[in-house]
Amino acid sequence: MPIVVPEQATGRLTDAWRACVGTGRFDLALRRDYQDSLSLVQREIGFRHIRGHGLFSDGTGIYRPYEYRGSRQVRYAFTYVDQVIDAYLALGVRPFLELGFMPTDLAAGDQTVFWWRGNVTPPRSWTGWADLVRATLRHLVDRYGLDEVRGWPIEVWNEPNLTQFWRDADRDAYHRLYEVTAHAVKEVDAGLQVGGPAISPGADDWLMPFAEFVTARSVPVDFVSKHAYTSGPAQHVPFGTHQPLAPGSELLAQFAAPRRLLRGTALADLPVHITEFNSSYRPDNPVHDTAFHAAYLAPVLAGGGDLVDSFSYWTFSDMFEEEGVPTTLFHGGFGLLTHRQIKKPTYHLYAFMARLGDEVLARGSDHLVTRDATGRIAVLAWAPVDATGDTPGPDRHTVRLSLPLRTPGGAAFLLRSSVDEEVGNAWTAWCEMGRPHSPTARQLDQLREAAEPARRHARLPVEGGRVTLDLHLSRHEVTLAELTAATDETPPWWDDDRLLGRAADDGPPRDAGPDQEAR
Repeated sequence: MPIVVPEQATGRLTDAWRACVGTGRFDLALRRDYQDSLSLVQREIGFRHIRGHGLFSDGTGIYRPYEYRGSRQVRYAFTYVDQVIDAYLALGVRPFLELGFMPTDLAAGDQTVFWWRGNVTPPRSWTGWADLVRATLRHLVDRYGLDEVRGWPIEVWNEPNLTQFWRDADRDAYHRLYEVTAHAVKEVDAGLQVGGPAISPGADDWLMPFAEFVTARSVPVDFVSKHAYTSGPAQHVPFGTHQPLAPGSELLAQFAAPRRLLRGTALADLPVHITEFNSSYRPDNPVHDTAFHAAYLAPVLAGGGDLVDSFSYWTFSDMFEEEGVPTTLFHGGFGLLTHRQIKKPTYHLYAFMARLGDEVLARGSDHLVTRDATGRIAVLAWAPVDATGDTPGPDRHTVRLSLPLRTPGGAAFLLRSSVDEEVGNAWTAWCEMGRPHSPTARQLDQLREAAEPARRHARLPVEGGRVTLDLHLSRHEVTLAELTAATDETPPWWDDDRLLGRAADDGPPRDAGPDQEAR
């Protein structure tokens, strides 16, 4: 029996899933391939904000100390910052500013992280750090306008609970950094949004001390942020990593943690932003490139907006160099896109989400049913996955729905788009090519074609205001089914049986005479 979907909406689908997306370090946005990739993502998905590391790192070149007449001074250079943010705004996406890492000339130490060497030590001058924050935000307000910049959340640092990202993972030192930074932000304008503590998974024990600290010292905080990943210990191979994964539901549990843990505190009602999430935290884990990954994350995208105000996929593109320049086109990068704009299955999951309506009619463990203002029904459905790998997932999984559809013509038009292990899967095609490290122009074109979803369409009967939809899903398939009312406007003289010249009444066409052949 089909699942009977009610006609009345049960709620609204939030856009928390596309409120923000992650990116490689800030200055990568100066590159053509980066901007081409972001342009494609914005056309077909449309994120509202973008967040990445390295705003204050040396590659961006903001902090420029110098000496003049025996006096040490600082010049703040926004040449690259302006180019990047101008490009973002032109593409319809706004910054989610992460304040970090430390400029070398302001840093208290020389500890760095990543191939591009972001400094992760506190400032040697707290006054100098506050001046840097104020100068940057004042410049942004002057250039882009106060109302615009008030809409850009400002996050203080990245994963300070990890020694890789903050010297000694010193919580007290982070609290001081947050306090100095938050006050500096509010000195520019009280309406600017500032928050933290941007902790990694497994560090929820930082949340309550953070709440107690900002409350006791009346430190401004406008939102709470953290990260979510589900991967276990890394098993390294040359230029790659393999990791076990927890079930995708663990991501939703991590999303829910801040509100649960901060209940009863002064931070209880603040927005919660998951400023990074993915399965693996490694930028060289091949699971990111697969159809499994799209099916694994489908229920997270479908349900995450009920738990948080935003959850930011890490990242939109494989242009990402924390472990160095990638050695192959498919290398397990975080991106929805590879270099050169080849779409991965998870890209299509996001593109399918962008075509859903805002009215939620039904939810299930394997489907989400929506309707838009025109009456179009859109169903996102996915095959269940086994994150342990003990079973490969079902070869066939069926979602059967009875959907309400108002149509005067008694018929519906179905357009179905799908990705799975075989279709909409450039990773599979690349493997079948022999995994070329540097595909030729022709191979790139072939991979782009292989990356497109399978499209199917049909005319379905509508009886009693309902249409029955049977979705047979292959292994690791994610599908989008869109149904609209079909009105028959075929002219009365049209006869499909005459496409090849059959006469209207006489069956096969007669032999043409000489005059007819001349015509």
